[in-house]
Amino acid sequence: MAKYLLLYAGGAGMMLTEAERVAELERWGAWYGQLGAAVVDGGNPFAPAAKRVTADGRVVDGVAGAMATGYTIISADSLDQAAALAKGCPVINAGGEVTVYETFDVMM
Repeated sequence: MAKYLLLYAGGAGMMLTEAERVAELERWGAWYGQLGAAVVDGGNPFAPAAKRVTADGRVVDGVAGAMATGYTIISADSLDQAAALAKGCPVINAGGEVTVYETFDVMM
């Protein structure tokens, strides 16, 4: 089995009420429960601030492209299977999207 990074963009973000926050956490808990042993690293959400280091060494505020909002690492038999598992992610139901990347081990 390979490992896959699920990179989130968009989604619900910070909820306005305690009840909304609780409901969102319950959705995430249910999804992680469905994934079961496939979850390698449950990940975390990202803070909204970001810095980018450019090829010439400059450090600038912001991101290139869409702001990533969090990540999870899962194991799956294929990129297609990992994408199918990502379809249940609460980020998608909240208007965001998930990009799935296959990772590979680098022997050093």
